[in-house]
Amino acid sequence: MGLVAPAGMISIGRCLLLWGASAIAAAAPRSRMENCPLQTAYINRVATAVPPHDVHDAFRRFGQSLLDGDRRNSRLFQRMADRSGIEHRYSCLAPSELSGDDRINAKGFYPRGDFPDTAARMRQFEQHAPALAQAAVERLQLGAECDRITHLLITSCTGFSAPGLDLELIERCGLPSTVERTAIGFMGCYAAINALKLARHIVRSEASARVLIVNLELCTLHLQDTTDLEQMLSFLLFGDGCAACIVSADPVGVALDRFHAVLVPSTRELITWNIGEAGFDMVLSGGVPAAIHDGLREHGNEILAGAPVASINLWAVHPGGRTVLDAVERALDLAPAALASSRDILRRYGNMSSATVMFVIDNLLRSGARGRTGCAMSFGPGLIAETLLFRTAA
Repeated sequence: MGLVAPAGMISIGRCLLLWGASAIAAAAPRSRMENCPLQTAYINRVATAVPPHDVHDAFRRFGQSLLDGDRRNSRLFQRMADRSGIEHRYSCLAPSELSGDDRINAKGFYPRGDFPDTAARMRQFEQHAPALAQAAVERLQLGAECDRITHLLITSCTGFSAPGLDLELIERCGLPSTVERTAIGFMGCYAAINALKLARHIVRSEASARVLIVNLELCTLHLQDTTDLEQMLSFLLFGDGCAACIVSADPVGVALDRFHAVLVPSTRELITWNIGEAGFDMVLSGGVPAAIHDGLREHGNEILAGAPVASINLWAVHPGGRTVLDAVERALDLAPAALASSRDILRRYGNMSSATVMFVIDNLLRSGARGRTGCAMSFGPGLIAETLLFRTAA
């Protein structure tokens, strides 16, 4: 007489057999995939746009006027302005042309002693952001390629609304209604590197993907009515701008090879960006350049994956300010010419938060640099350095 197993044991046995078969079946594809090289993602091209109003001199004069009666801080502000390395910045707000005007801009958005609340600033963002984003995307000259865009990534830390900029661009630029949309919000100056990182993941998982990235910031909507010198840096440093780029598997432009993030310990309070009643309130401490210097000194070898600094031909460093670029140059022992593109963008546009590093990459591509290795990096709240190793196509 044969032995008969209890019903419960039969059920358990079947489950184990099914699980084992499933595990074997699942393991084989993973093993094969591990042996397959991952798809390389490329920035195929970059386009940039800024608003029509050059406001650097007007913002500088207005900031100086807020310190009337404080001779010491007034002289310090003047010295900081003279040494900023910035000659032009652009804003969606037209500057006032009136001598001695108590308003920084022509339509009185920033009247002395009565700066607008956050709601008013967001209304300005909703009014001006779509046209600037559209201008940058149109400069990509997508043409029939619009129909092939599969993903849209938007970065911004200076304005929010819903329905938002992503849906505006679909309508304005004729993008497919099926495009997959992702908003990367409130990350600050390093958001563009994170957007490129996400685009690379998308292309690696979908070889036919074509990702449109738009980095748009209207920083001049967040000036503060203050006499605190660290907060007044916004009167000297920040401007508006937008960058757009296409990332795909087409081997044209800039190959995205490796991303690496560095969190510098005990620096949490050096850069903060909070939503207040009177706009977004930024603290940019004077200790930022030293923290960046020390962080890059300690982690430079990790950022470059062990490659010598001399092997990097192109440097696309976010120009957070002249002293930030000076700190990077010292930390990595770079030649003065290494950060020429970053300093040029700072001089011509100031700091446009997340859009700025893409302006630098665009500048490098326009210089005709081909078949070279490069390193891009941006810095922001944390304090974190987001970095990218790249190659320009031959």
